[in-house]
Amino acid sequence: MSLNNGQTLTISGHDLTRNGSSSSSSRAPWEDARTVLKPSTPTRKPKPPKPENAVTIAVSSRVLFNMEKEQQIYEQQGMEDYIKYQVEHEAEPFSPGPAFSFVKALEAVNTQLRELYPESEELFDVVLMTNNHAYVGLRLINTINHHKLFIERFCMTGGNSPIGYLKAYHTNLYLSADSGKVREALEEGIAAATMFTPEKMTEVSETQLRVAFDGDAVLFSDESERIYKAHGLDKFFEHEKAHENKPLDH
Repeated sequence: MSLNNGQTLTISGHDLTRNGSSSSSSRAPWEDARTVLKPSTPTRKPKPPKPENAVTIAVSSRVLFNMEKEQQIYEQQGMEDYIKYQVEHEAEPFSPGPAFSFVKALEAVNTQLRELYPESEELFDVVLMTNNHAYVGLRLINTINHHKLFIERFCMTGGNSPIGYLKAYHTNLYLSADSGKVREALEEGIAAATMFTPEKMTEVSETQLRVAFDGDAVLFSDESERIYKAHGLDKFFEHEKAHENKPLDH
């Protein structure tokens, strides 16, 4: 399998599309990728992404899919064995990771909006971010098609910091298994969170989008939280009582 019509794959800063065109004047990245992204017959006609109007969510491959085994091979045996394993198993789709149900729920919202408002634009735009080698990209694309995910844009950073790519995509939220990269994003003012793969996946709805926000230091300022940490619970209650009619900053 390969990219469906309309899908975009970014490798080290070059946007590659299904018809072979590139946003870069150099054709080298596409020529390299052609040996990996084998042609296939698209199974559906995707709508073009509208990042200028959508809430853009960048998801790393390690939280969208369960890649724990592959990560262990990389850490214990090195890059060469890691790539070899991925190529040998390119036809085997990854199992869902901790962010999988969240992405499916986002897609369900988009689908319902299209049904209710056919002329409306996408509310959520999902970008798959990965620092994997292009050879691993084929397995990721096969997995996306296997699970019938509606992800049209892929970004392979080649091991570089994702910050530049996140900014280029006007990312509103970045989800990753790498706490260091999440910290980088936060320092650049990009909302981000670290996700972990639990030993046992909890079954959640893939058709309803449910989001819980922490009020302290997320929706509102961390003023009250700082008082609690510095002076304890009693002072926290005193402060809250004294300022109960004053809205928190945001």
